[in-house]
Amino acid sequence: MSVLSKFAEAAAEVVGALHTPEFPETITQTLMALTGAEDGTLLWFVPDQMPQVAYNTSRIDGRDSTLATYLQGSFLLDPFYRAASLEGKRGVFSLRDLAPTGFRSSEYFHTWYTLSGFTDECGVIISLPRGFLHFTLTTMTPNYHFTTRRLSTIAEAMPAIEALVRSHWSGQEDISGPGMRRQLHRALSTFGSSALTKREREVVELVLLGNSTRRISEKLGVALETVKLHRKNSYAKLDISSQAELFRLFMDCMVSIPLDSNEDPLSAYQKERLGLG
Repeated sequence: MSVLSKFAEAAAEVVGALHTPEFPETITQTLMALTGAEDGTLLWFVPDQMPQVAYNTSRIDGRDSTLATYLQGSFLLDPFYRAASLEGKRGVFSLRDLAPTGFRSSEYFHTWYTLSGFTDECGVIISLPRGFLHFTLTTMTPNYHFTTRRLSTIAEAMPAIEALVRSHWSGQEDISGPGMRRQLHRALSTFGSSALTKREREVVELVLLGNSTRRISEKLGVALETVKLHRKNSYAKLDISSQAELFRLFMDCMVSIPLDSNEDPLSAYQKERLGLG
């Protein structure tokens, strides 16, 4: 069966669900079937607003979902989100296409993938009149990877998929509170600025994003030992000793950000803990 024949067979059910409440589930389940994914989530990102969950599959393995942590702010560290939001990428991508060197050793990977039982991920990113949709498709089968060959069906059928998706979501309004996503981006870019030097803060942000020490060295144009020293000094100033503690501190700060605040979220978090907010 040809690539287009496979999609045409699946598309009949998708077309039947168009403009009905069942469409988000139907299109997500179709993309899962075409890629061999075992878990799927459909996220809608509207400019300056928090991500909305349009559909999420029920876990079949009994594990707790980490989606709540993702929605609270860790999505800022997601390679798929950053590629779509900051670089304007659209289309079909595997995790290896977008993740920085060293990403699989990051605390974000440990939290979002390892604790969830996910072994690999691919994403389908589609523009809407307002924002974009991100189909995040994951597998829990060891040694199963979303190869270019496995993603070819979706890649070749993207014009039809985009047309169906845009037709369904045309004219629909979002329901999130205004400005929160912009505020979280600002919080990431200022996290730790009240305690760290500019270079230390840059290193901390790149660590949070999953970059290896060597990649940070290349990005900042400094020696490996300099990166290690900045990271050591940053951890000492933040009173932490590991990347895991850094990630937890970052997430605690994200959920403590006062509305419309330009303050370092670390400073705001510390004030809240001391009852000074």
